Amino acid sequence: MSLTAPALGADLDSLLVSRLRRDLQGTVLERRTARIVFDATDAGVWTVDVGEGRVRVRRGAGTDPTVVVQASAGLLAEVVAGRESGVSAFLDGRLTVRGDLSLSLSLDGLFTADPTRPAHYARAHQVQAMGLRTAYLEAGPADAPPVILLHGLGATNASMLPILEDLAVDHRVLAPDLPGFGASAAPSSPYNPAWFAAWVEAFQSVTASRGAVLVGNSLGGRVALESGLTHPRSVRGLVLLTPSPAFRRLRQYVPIVRLAHPQLARFPVVTPHRVVVEGIRVMFSDPDRLPRAWYDAAADEVLRVLSDRAHRVAFFSSARQIYLEDAYGRNGFWQRLPALLPPALFLWGDRDRLVPSSFSRHVSDALPTAGSVVLEDCGHVPHFEHPETTMLMVRGFLEQL
Repeated sequence: MSLTAPALGADLDSLLVSRLRRDLQGTVLERRTARIVFDATDAGVWTVDVGEGRVRVRRGAGTDPTVVVQASAGLLAEVVAGRESGVSAFLDGRLTVRGDLSLSLSLDGLFTADPTRPAHYARAHQVQAMGLRTAYLEAGPADAPPVILLHGLGATNASMLPILEDLAVDHRVLAPDLPGFGASAAPSSPYNPAWFAAWVEAFQSVTASRGAVLVGNSLGGRVALESGLTHPRSVRGLVLLTPSPAFRRLRQYVPIVRLAHPQLARFPVVTPHRVVVEGIRVMFSDPDRLPRAWYDAAADEVLRVLSDRAHRVAFFSSARQIYLEDAYGRNGFWQRLPALLPPALFLWGDRDRLVPSSFSRHVSDALPTAGSVVLEDCGHVPHFEHPETTMLMVRGFLEQL
């Protein structure tokens, strides 16, 4: 017999108290101060206040929430009980998030901390890699082949959730926030490919994931390529989703860009939420393939991260380095690329406005043994726009390895 809304509300009451009113030591919430609102659309609203390692649960909507998680009472109860993955519910549209998306993902891992929970549910962790606080999600069997997911410029590990969800069934999947992005530290650093590759090597060392396949999108694809070039023994293979290689043309603006110091980004710029949403929609061939709730959550996360001065500088530094990287010469990207040793698969979008698919021709010339596929009717983020096709190719590549 199905439970009524009041009964589900009472069930959620007891679950929130039992799951959250506990010792938070050693969890990602240990040092967080946050207000989390759970909006059960058919049974009421709950507010959870976290601070100084303690938790307070109460009925009603608190003001100025850090994050709002909305779903039916039955689904929220299943997620809080650890019987349902919040990541899965978010991806299939049954659960929405507004505000701090990273925090909501951390909660999902906290709810599924019970050792009996399925291995493919994501858990949130933090480590020190290259001396930097690094936030990451991990999912999948601990003894399965490792895969590391590297997100793009301005994004976080949440942008790699469809791949994590698919591969975690039979792989150990780690999805970090790159330094300078998301919940990871944003140091004063060069943010060039060599620096990021050194961090990847350190991250692999501290998480015992050497020999992983690196899957990178956009900036993450460029970081993955650099890791394969400089640390080939640590990389089993590379999947590059619309990676951002060195510019071959439009080099005439390099002197001007060099003058634009990253510290200029210390000053805040007010950007309306709707403008950020439209900027994200431009990345897709057909933006309406994705639900509006995903755009809202992504825009919230962009605005939250860029509200921090250090993260704004990191974003600008990374974008600046993408353009300034030498294309040719002794250390030029296109001169070095033929020396790549790990097997690689490149996927491009024929309607990508950020990284033109014409790069596929140059990659094929430099790496004739690598796979290079241009997806039709596809923009800059193929794993969201064409998830089945993308994952079919990714899994085919992994099986060949």
